[in-house]
Amino acid sequence: MNVNLYGTQGKWVMVDCGLTFADPNYPGVELILPDLSFIEERAEDLLGIVLTHGHEDHIGALPYLAADLGVPLYATPFTAGLIQGKLDEEGIADRVELNIVDNEGSFALGPFGFRYVPLAHSIPEGNAVLIDTPYGRIFHTGDWKLDDAPQLGAPSTPEELTEIGDAGVLALVCDSTNVFNPEASGSEGAVRAGLDEVIGGAKGRVLVTTFASNAARLRTLGQVAKDTGRTLCVAGRSLDRILRVAKATGYLKDFPEVVDFDTAMGLPRRDVMIVATGGQGEPRAALGRVAEGTHPIKLDAGDLVVFSSKQIPGNEIAIGRIQNMLAAAGVEMITDRQAHVHVSGHPGRPELASMYHWIRPEILVPVHGEMRHMVEQARFGLSQGVKKAVVQQNGELVRLAPNGPLKLGHERVGRLVLDGDVILPADGTTMNERRKLSLHGQISLAVALDRNSALVGAPQIRLNGIPVEEDREAFLEDARAAAGQAVLKGARDEDSLREALRLAVRRRATHWTGKKPVVDVMIVRV
Repeated sequence: MNVNLYGTQGKWVMVDCGLTFADPNYPGVELILPDLSFIEERAEDLLGIVLTHGHEDHIGALPYLAADLGVPLYATPFTAGLIQGKLDEEGIADRVELNIVDNEGSFALGPFGFRYVPLAHSIPEGNAVLIDTPYGRIFHTGDWKLDDAPQLGAPSTPEELTEIGDAGVLALVCDSTNVFNPEASGSEGAVRAGLDEVIGGAKGRVLVTTFASNAARLRTLGQVAKDTGRTLCVAGRSLDRILRVAKATGYLKDFPEVVDFDTAMGLPRRDVMIVATGGQGEPRAALGRVAEGTHPIKLDAGDLVVFSSKQIPGNEIAIGRIQNMLAAAGVEMITDRQAHVHVSGHPGRPELASMYHWIRPEILVPVHGEMRHMVEQARFGLSQGVKKAVVQQNGELVRLAPNGPLKLGHERVGRLVLDGDVILPADGTTMNERRKLSLHGQISLAVALDRNSALVGAPQIRLNGIPVEEDREAFLEDARAAAGQAVLKGARDEDSLREALRLAVRRRATHWTGKKPVVDVMIVRV
């Protein structure tokens, strides 16, 4: 999730405001948001949020955080269309100022000047941002690649990028995602031939899954449907949204007409091609529901699923689960390991080297990747003739000029979770309690005492997620006895008794299971 802050003369601007998706460390949570405490404390000096492109890791947090920041947003038309839809869904469109900037347009915010510089990526209007400051210019790439045959838009030429470098660039803030790739990422135009070959040879229904936001791939798939004589069907709300916004902003005008699910299922198997979300294993996305058999689209033995996307690290288990269900049903599968059905939207080493040559920055600031990617890009940039490089960790405040780069300190950063409709600290009380419950289970203990603090009846115990199984009754008997002994020992006051009961029952649970469950104690006076 990308959030970048640039400050000069006491004023700040934010570039991108994205989210990421939760993993099992966040039980019950789907979305992770950035903690913006640093800039929230300086909100009166924040001038605006500038968005490079429309991927979730760059715009996804806006519906939850932008209204509270209270500053205007700036984006090119396609990206603005996606943002507008999010603001409308959240019901805050009237509270957030969204400014649409022409492609390659310029604008100013206080001491900052901004110019959008189009670069190729896997979504329309992938942009770098050229930021003018009194101390030098920053070329913030966003996500990018080089593409000799882009399917949507016209990225800047080497000559145009060289002209930017000729005018002087203080810092290149650059995508590191594919720095370990020794080859260039490849052109979107080349994917069409690979998909034509794979889908043209299929004898049954074909379902292709890709990132919904990859509008260039959607255009390619529309062409492939025509090439192979198949009628197209689209499954997934996010695909519908991307298609709607793309067409409204002048893209995908030649995308073929699509049919609904019932029509698709009534066509001869050889005549239909479905494009669906869910290639990263999302259980509620279209492909997951198709694999489970709970979607109107059905696949049978001999049908084909093409994964026209890269497997994101961390999603292996979720993707494997869906692929196992498809395999059990006799559905064939092809990924980018078996055929040329995908190219990345991020630059490999040759592309990075070209960008260094064109832009010629004084300082390289690697971003967008794990630490190993950023460290490697710093090494690679220096080896290619960049004078200086600085590798930032989240929260590090770096002075780029004058006399930079220099790390000045570390500011608070972190993660927030969207838990239902509530935003919470990722490591706050609620999430820590939930982690404990998910790891160790929970026990409720109720004891009734008379006015002399003697037990009335047997302690009542209820278990949730305690691994005693066939020993359940024996454990309950032991735990009741331990609670009774705690009461007999007496206590100075009710709080002390409650703690004694909690510890007594938890010790027995640990003895029986090795777990340390959460124990809730209720004392009733009768």
